[in-house]
Amino acid sequence: MENVAVLLADPAAWAALVTLIVMEVVLGLDNLIFISIISNKLPEAYRQKARRIGIGLALVMRLILLTMIAWIVGLTTPVFDLGITGPIDEYGRPAFETSFSWRDLILMIGGLFLVWKATKEIHHSVDTGVSDDLLDKKRVAETAFGAAIVQIVLLDIVFSIDSILTAVGMTDHVEIMYVAVVVAVAVMLLAADPLGNFINKNPTVVMLALGFLLMIGMVLIAEGFGVHVPKGYIYAAMAFSALVEMLNIFNRRAKLRKDAQVHATRGGSAE
Repeated sequence: MENVAVLLADPAAWAALVTLIVMEVVLGLDNLIFISIISNKLPEAYRQKARRIGIGLALVMRLILLTMIAWIVGLTTPVFDLGITGPIDEYGRPAFETSFSWRDLILMIGGLFLVWKATKEIHHSVDTGVSDDLLDKKRVAETAFGAAIVQIVLLDIVFSIDSILTAVGMTDHVEIMYVAVVVAVAVMLLAADPLGNFINKNPTVVMLALGFLLMIGMVLIAEGFGVHVPKGYIYAAMAFSALVEMLNIFNRRAKLRKDAQVHATRGGSAE
């Protein structure tokens, strides 16, 4: 309690907390987009439950990993090295390397899973034929729900490890990490249903979200190979794409309203 009181009186601790909360919320966006895409494949009665369970598991995993910080930090220790490195950049860092830690392997596996899942969903979106996917709405709901939760859990593990490693890199105070993680997951919980419903009502947004997942998967694979990809560029690209899509949505809605008004005017004139 004395340590907590000291932190509450420290402006630097508050600054670290606010910064970490923002970072955790941004990192949680990737997790939330995936949960929304998967849950929207379920029958409507199961969607909210899947989102709640998925986000709840994300919180549990993050809190458990926080109690194992020493082990988490140890995941960055190389376990084997193929001895191949890329050319040195202007900062003295290799463009890529093949010295792999457990974190690198987890990120690569998670990235490959995201690339596979996003590609599969994009194919289903453009293919109007009958699908045999377990998550097809025509299949048994309970089986689909179980398959969705398994996929959410797999990606929750990857995103949770990345989230906690980010927290460890930003502050040494476990108390601040706990508060930041809980607040970030609470924001995810509040945003889950509105985001999921918005994605479900706008088919073009689904394709955009799948594109985000594809990009995130490639970034995870690149990071596994030691390629430094500035997160600011990634999120700036996502924000710009989302802004363009919002403008397209507003444009389509304006055209629909105009067409409705023209139709109503013509109908009135005909009478």
